[in-house]
Amino acid sequence: MSIEFKKPFDNRGSRTSLTNEIASKYRINDHIRVREVRLVGDNIPNIGVYTREDALKLADELELDLVEVSPTAEPPVCKIIDFDKFIYDQKKKQKEIKSHAAKMVIKEIRFGPNTDEHDFLFKVKHAENFLKEGSKVKAYVFFKGRTILFKAKGEELLHKFAEELQAWGKPDHAPMLDGKRMITILSPTKKSK
Repeated sequence: MSIEFKKPFDNRGSRTSLTNEIASKYRINDHIRVREVRLVGDNIPNIGVYTREDALKLADELELDLVEVSPTAEPPVCKIIDFDKFIYDQKKKQKEIKSHAAKMVIKEIRFGPNTDEHDFLFKVKHAENFLKEGSKVKAYVFFKGRTILFKAKGEELLHKFAEELQAWGKPDHAPMLDGKRMITILSPTKKSK
């Protein structure tokens, strides 16, 4: 009697969710169910309309995959390519697009309804630096217990805060009460970046 030891699951052979998401957008080989396809690409001897069977035969001869790249065209457009390499390139493009996307950072500044002048100016200076570096600033007055009675004072404080920073940022909206917090968000102006 011989005993076999199974190898632990190896992640390298499995597809990631991003790969599966990309792969699910395309029909390949026998999953293409139309009668005729338009073949395009570098490795096609004659670009044009082929029957599905002829296109599959050509892909098989080249030891590559028939991939439907534009299913809405009439007839659908296909390429004969290495599908795994194609998926890899698509994944690489998506990662590059994601890395170049602008990421907005939001910094928070908290006040109490009875914040004194020195603390206020200290926090304004911090907010100014945040806006200069291109971050949004979320300023809020937190009402603890019965201090909710000073809503007007909190609103006044946030208006004064926005006024002090008008050279570096502008408020997205007027101060709004959200539960026990009154919130305003300042976005950096173009010249402050």
